[in-house]
Amino acid sequence: MDVPLWVANSFPIIKFVLLCLIILCCLGLIVVVLMQQSEGGDTTNSITGIKDTYYSKNMGLNRDVRLKRATIVLSVLIAVMVLAYVILARIFSGNIWS
Repeated sequence: MDVPLWVANSFPIIKFVLLCLIILCCLGLIVVVLMQQSEGGDTTNSITGIKDTYYSKNMGLNRDVRLKRATIVLSVLIAVMVLAYVILARIFSGNIWS
């Protein structure tokens, strides 16, 4: 497969930028996952013994929904960038890890 010379010469830069973007997305994904609240099965208050109401369960729904969407978006971005890196590495160098 013939690749233009300017693309072949700029591949180390493209590779470096892709790796930096992958690392930043991974760090972002870690932060987003750690910010999410765990979804426990029992919603009974331990002090009063009263179950949570519908209103109290859905107060933070907007934040939780945004965090879940961010998790999905970051995961897809990471997968796409890793696939792009692997494909570009195969095309230009023949070895994934070089």
